[in-house]
Amino acid sequence: MEKKLILVGSPPACGKSYVSMELCKSLNNPVYLDKDSIIPLSKKVFEAANEPVNRSSAFFEKYVRDAEYVAIMEVAFESLKFNDHVVVNAPFSKEYRNKEYIQNLREKLKDYEADLVPVWVSCDVEVCHERMIKRNSERDTWKLEHWDEYIKGRDYSVPDLDGVYVINNSSAESFKKDLEGLLKVL
Repeated sequence: MEKKLILVGSPPACGKSYVSMELCKSLNNPVYLDKDSIIPLSKKVFEAANEPVNRSSAFFEKYVRDAEYVAIMEVAFESLKFNDHVVVNAPFSKEYRNKEYIQNLREKLKDYEADLVPVWVSCDVEVCHERMIKRNSERDTWKLEHWDEYIKGRDYSVPDLDGVYVINNSSAESFKKDLEGLLKVL
């Protein structure tokens, strides 16, 4: 199959956006989708529920998180009708560790005559922490203020997923080498 749905996942601040954008620069006319683009809509859900905006809260996990994934993936499927490469940038933290989700996704992609290309961005936790501080984003406020608690709830290990391509983004050298390897696969 020529069409590819490329999912780029990792915990926050490992470099998903950077990796995704650099990958897109090397592809012919890709569609780039970033789940963070849905955050303004998600903030309205918090507002409507009169809840503080906290993307690490139980409220977020129960009412917002999965809806964001459903929405971005629906846009990705629509995009596959017209483009050969669709890149989705999102953590995929639960999804990559759920074999049933991945199998269902692969089955659904058959309808689009597309293959799944899962990419995991690996990065040292200390480097992620530094990047999160540097980017100074509102979405990271709670995470940085509660770093020890936050980090305990994250799994930075490479998911046990058939066909996952790992890009080590801890240094420029490892990133470049791994991106070149991924492009050969695509």
